[in-house]
Amino acid sequence: MSTDKGQWAPPEGEDGVSQKLLRKSRESPLVPAGLAACLGVAVYRIHRLKARGSTKLSIHLIHTRMAAQACAVGAILLGTVYSMYRNYSKRTARDAGED
Repeated sequence: MSTDKGQWAPPEGEDGVSQKLLRKSRESPLVPAGLAACLGVAVYRIHRLKARGSTKLSIHLIHTRMAAQACAVGAILLGTVYSMYRNYSKRTARDAGED
């Protein structure tokens, strides 16, 4: 009855974080691009923290968060438009073949 409580493992039948990321990457290739853009913007803005001038720290952090979120939302939007286009083109090709 001794269990190792020092390391967490997902319940059986569920994917771990890396498996979920790989599955999402296969389903939508813009997921890793959005994640990379979000992290890139956040790292850049935090790096530029010293050169913020007279801007308050809280305002600078809010702008950093908004820029990172915009990258993530943009990637989600592009992925949605791409999947809608792909589904539409499949449907029109199927409908054209039935005539």
